[in-house]
Amino acid sequence: MQDQKYFRKGFKMRGEVQHLLDRDYRSEIVDRVRENGNYLDTGDLTLRIADEFGFCYGVDRAVDYAFQTREKFPDRRIFITGDMIHNPSMNDRLRDMGIEFLSEGFNGHPDELFDTLGPEDVVLLPAFGAPVEWVRKLREREAIVVDTTCGSVLSVWKRVTRYAKKGFTSIIHGKYYHEETKATASQTRKDGGNGKYLVVRNLVETGYVVDFILGRMQPEELREKLSHGMSPGFDPEEDLQRVGVANQTTMLMSETMAVGEELRRAMAERYGAENLDEHFELFDTICSATQDRQDALFDLLEHPLDVMIVIGGYNSSNTNNLAIIAKERVPQTYHIANGDCIAGDTIHHKPAGTPLDAREEVAETGWLPDGPVRIGLTAGASTPNSQIGLAVDHILEARGLSAGAILG
Repeated sequence: MQDQKYFRKGFKMRGEVQHLLDRDYRSEIVDRVRENGNYLDTGDLTLRIADEFGFCYGVDRAVDYAFQTREKFPDRRIFITGDMIHNPSMNDRLRDMGIEFLSEGFNGHPDELFDTLGPEDVVLLPAFGAPVEWVRKLREREAIVVDTTCGSVLSVWKRVTRYAKKGFTSIIHGKYYHEETKATASQTRKDGGNGKYLVVRNLVETGYVVDFILGRMQPEELREKLSHGMSPGFDPEEDLQRVGVANQTTMLMSETMAVGEELRRAMAERYGAENLDEHFELFDTICSATQDRQDALFDLLEHPLDVMIVIGGYNSSNTNNLAIIAKERVPQTYHIANGDCIAGDTIHHKPAGTPLDAREEVAETGWLPDGPVRIGLTAGASTPNSQIGLAVDHILEARGLSAGAILG
């Protein structure tokens, strides 16, 4: 592919699309609450919003580039390899703009998915990135590619590529079915890498790996437990002698660090602390925006709260983690996909802690307690302010209050 057909820095057209971004994603009520120190006190309702919430830089950039792409190529067919971000309203907006989705979750084979693409077609790569093989196939089809991959994800890819070139197996703390993790795992095959990886979802799965390293588990049992996260042809006896730890950027930082520490201890015990550098590597690849939102939520939870609302896609990893954190401190925590999930006395939500791939929604009545109530609110990194504002509107309405009155 010619360089002029691969765009990673947009088209310098932010000014031309800013009014569309403001119209679709800005919220006047959220702006007002921000100006008031992320605090709103009206009637018998107190609302606190976390200091960091909603769109991160990487998501804002991806959305901006998508709008710029439509503006740049008004008459071209435009496709995207999968969800731009894990936010249903955002993905629906892209569909409204005539952007077609080629897959869900990078499922399917690129030979079949891309077989009708040609040099005049434009393809967006989402904020999660895309598998190496998919990008290679797009180059072969000579399509115009607009790459919105987040910089934090690219940092992880560099580490994984380095591990693979050194002959290390990448142990990736993440969800094996998540688009970002799939794209990250594919980097082990880039530029002559060894193609070896193992995805562990949590400390329980990490414990299986530790047990194998220390001789407490046989290869067959490890394969039975973790085959879903193993690279093709994975041989535990061979491929777990030298490992490097990476992560899906939206995981809980505390858990990623614990995963790395468990593996470090196991490798030191197996091979000796003096030989650890030959068998183990770990770099901090936690996304700063993810960590900022988690830290801001911890700060918010220092305030006494009766109800906690977390807004974001049900398949958004970082949003699910925010809901898990909140639920530990505020039992009455609700993870909602968007502002319209609140309708008076009823709230539609995904129970905190349910699996990321379980997107079933439950309806609950009587969610808002009588009398004075203190509500905390935050949102995942792929949630626009417009959805946060809509949630605030509906919370006020459920209390018989009006956002219009507050805004004057």
